[in-house]
Amino acid sequence: MSAVKRPTWAEQTPVMQDYYDHYWGLPVHDDRHLFEMLSLELFQAGLTWQTIWQRRQAFNKAFADFDVDRVAAFTEDDVERLYQDKTIIRNRRKICAVINNARVVQRMHQNGQSLDDYVWQFVDHQPQRLVLAPGEALPAQTLQSQAMAKQFKKDGFKFMGPTIMYSFMTAVGLVNARR
Repeated sequence: MSAVKRPTWAEQTPVMQDYYDHYWGLPVHDDRHLFEMLSLELFQAGLTWQTIWQRRQAFNKAFADFDVDRVAAFTEDDVERLYQDKTIIRNRRKICAVINNARVVQRMHQNGQSLDDYVWQFVDHQPQRLVLAPGEALPAQTLQSQAMAKQFKKDGFKFMGPTIMYSFMTAVGLVNARR
């Protein structure tokens, strides 16, 4: 059995190796998991992914396992509770963005649309292949992630810039950058 060939960032710690081997870049079609990853990606802005991924269980506990309906029902008291929770990233704008985004997804569901269909439409429901030269870093954003961020914002999502969108796209397999 051959060893997994990982990019440098995925070799740095056992946590990142596990993330790369079992999560990163694998196509996701589950609405709950897509909402979780979208939320974790927005929390990552300005931080390392390892910081966020190591706190994944705490985020899941704090945000009701990223159940869209439960998060959409969060109140200002919940915002305060989360802002005081030292196990997650305590950024009020990010906390409020996750709650807002849950409400956007909830409206989609009420209108008969899944988050899965919504995000995969940006790549015609097929993972886009990204081929990098050895040692070449992933781009921070692309024209596609810029367009996706613009549409997400138009549709009411918050904290969805093109860099966050591109990181999300690669994390959930919309863009396949695996070797």
